[in-house]
Amino acid sequence: MRVLLTGATGALGRSTAEALLREGHDLTVLQRRPSGLDCREVLGDVADGGATAAAAAGQDVVIHTAAKVDVVGPWKEFARANIDGTRSIIAACLAGDVPALVHISTPSVAHAGHALMGVGAEPADVRGTRGHYARSKAIAERIALRADGDRLAVLALRPHLVWGPGDPQLVGRIVERARRGRLAVIGAGAALIDTTYIDNAVDALLAAARVCGPVHGEALVVSNGEPRPIAEILERLCRAAGVGPPRRHVPYSAAYAAGTVIDAAWWIAKRRTTPPITRFLAQQLATAHWFDQRRTRELLSWTPRTSLDQGFEQLRASYTTSD
Repeated sequence: MRVLLTGATGALGRSTAEALLREGHDLTVLQRRPSGLDCREVLGDVADGGATAAAAAGQDVVIHTAAKVDVVGPWKEFARANIDGTRSIIAACLAGDVPALVHISTPSVAHAGHALMGVGAEPADVRGTRGHYARSKAIAERIALRADGDRLAVLALRPHLVWGPGDPQLVGRIVERARRGRLAVIGAGAALIDTTYIDNAVDALLAAARVCGPVHGEALVVSNGEPRPIAEILERLCRAAGVGPPRRHVPYSAAYAAGTVIDAAWWIAKRRTTPPITRFLAQQLATAHWFDQRRTRELLSWTPRTSLDQGFEQLRASYTTSD
């Protein structure tokens, strides 16, 4: 396939690009900084119509992973990257006669703070989402799915809590806080959550690129399908990195109250550093969220090839090698 992938400098984007190259696809990547990949590269902002048009022309499928992923920052930055960027990609697909678009979203577009247990991909809820990231991605997913039609098949994938070796987001932040003694379990730590090992997320994206066309017009959640207690997830990630797991437990009410205060303080001061807790993070760490994977696996003809236990071992091996 001739594939355009946006966001090749992100962990998921780069791993997907490398997998596409291994499979021998004709790959183009679009992002603001050089990726170092051995393929055609277009440098530019995903919200820049000229850059997206140049990158998308003549492609068989676009995999749109580029996004602003953060818990802080002004709304206009999230809107430009996630909303305007999605509009720009759709316009480029239509102008360049690209038949298929795989739009990468997130389960947080449908998470309004209550537990999600064994559900599928519920509709994106712009009003109920928590935080600029989730809200902007909810709007973007709606825009993408509305573009689905005769000229462009659109499939939205929602990988859930992707992690693996070299991940600076989930793994990197958890390990750094644990090293500094600032990682705590919110509540009892018994809430069950799904996560997704990076190799499985990449396989799902490639599967979506292959089937997008016959399969289109809906959102699918992607995860390992192995819900574990949040306290266990944190402990296994820490032990894989060679650091002690969290021992402190903070009541959910206290964490949520602290997050409310810190959200306001960061907003007033316009701080860009990662806060110790936010309301959204407190909810994520204390609320069950795991998903029914049957429709995803059926439509994508995909199943995870790396179990969580295998993933933890590969993560441990990566830290051992780096040391």
